[in-house]
Amino acid sequence: MKFADLLIHSASTMVTMEGHSGSPARGEKMSEVGLREDGAVAMREGAIVAVGTTEEVLAGGWVGPETRRISAQGKVVSPGFVDPHTHVIYAGSRENELSLKLKGVPYLEILKQGGGILSTVRSTKQATDEEIKAQTRRRLQTMLSLGTTTVEVKSGYGLTLDEEMRALRLIKELDSEQVIDLVPTFMGAHAVPSGYSEEEFTNYIIADVLPQIAARNLAEFCDVFCEPGIFSVHSSERILSKAKQLNFRLKIHADELDAAGGAELAAKLGVTSADHLLQASDGGIAALAEQGVIAVLLPATSFNLAKNSYARARDMISAGVPVALATDSNPGSSPTESMPLVLTLACLYLRLTPEEALTAATINAAHAIGRADEVGSIEVGKQGDVLILDIPNLNYLPYHFGNNPVGTVIKRGKVVWNVNPLNGTS
Repeated sequence: MKFADLLIHSASTMVTMEGHSGSPARGEKMSEVGLREDGAVAMREGAIVAVGTTEEVLAGGWVGPETRRISAQGKVVSPGFVDPHTHVIYAGSRENELSLKLKGVPYLEILKQGGGILSTVRSTKQATDEEIKAQTRRRLQTMLSLGTTTVEVKSGYGLTLDEEMRALRLIKELDSEQVIDLVPTFMGAHAVPSGYSEEEFTNYIIADVLPQIAARNLAEFCDVFCEPGIFSVHSSERILSKAKQLNFRLKIHADELDAAGGAELAAKLGVTSADHLLQASDGGIAALAEQGVIAVLLPATSFNLAKNSYARARDMISAGVPVALATDSNPGSSPTESMPLVLTLACLYLRLTPEEALTAATINAAHAIGRADEVGSIEVGKQGDVLILDIPNLNYLPYHFGNNPVGTVIKRGKVVWNVNPLNGTS
């Protein structure tokens, strides 16, 4: 028998998320996180080969003289965080817009003044490939140190065929150059650039851009910013319908600023996830539940915009909508890479329990990017993406905010980040 390469053992609490890989957790199932005391997980050649109590895993014969052993005594072990909604590839920053926000200038007004997304489009276009990659790599390294092991990354700061293809190409390069797995999403319909009407740019995306992205197999998903003043429900449906014909999986930014029918469109098209949803109607929430569309909620964005308006997560869970969480990491509305912060905000302002929040940040988030058969839970056969959290219990994770609870990050069965590499092995 071949022995495991790595054993994590003696965890005070291990959260496996087992049993949710076939479909995302809904309703009361979001509280079923597969808790094990004195937990252990063994990994070989990047995959999980044994899960159970320490005694059970040791008795299984997986541990030999060459197996590296790490004690998680007094700590919590969980799956790596999955971040299913980010705009993390870009150049520059937008701290200059903070004073405008503090004065109450609405986002759409900032956009009309050439700020917002269009400002980042300019900065990104002016940057070299290596400058964009270097800035993005630093953000990804921060994410890794905070426990994120799989990330969805959207294009959308190009808004032309060449620039959108460049962004997607750089995502692919970064996926192979660093340890976090990146899932590419095409989001050319992120804003309407100057010189176009909404209809003209929609036609351009449909006729000239989407077919080229599909032909080069540069993205798995297509996303649209469906919002009055950006892309209407009609334009969004046209773009996403074309994307579906080209075999993209679908996502949608829906009902963030207004209840404009984005959730209803998401249900009609059967998208994988509808994201934001701060203003989603009762009918929209019911439609999402009926179609099994995952609601990806972004409380860090609400927090940063300081409008005291958050998505109605409790209503969604009660209705049977599977809920996931993400950072929305971007230079304007959510300049953060921290999933631990998102978990805290989800508990405080979305009123999720710690169990629901962790489900939303792991297995449900994995479903939101089509990776639930690989990551998001600690189960035999899955990728060895595991965190050792330096906390005494699960409740402590959202309770102690503003710090990093992650002690060790294991990616594909290898330790890739450790707060203190001299300690923790036994």
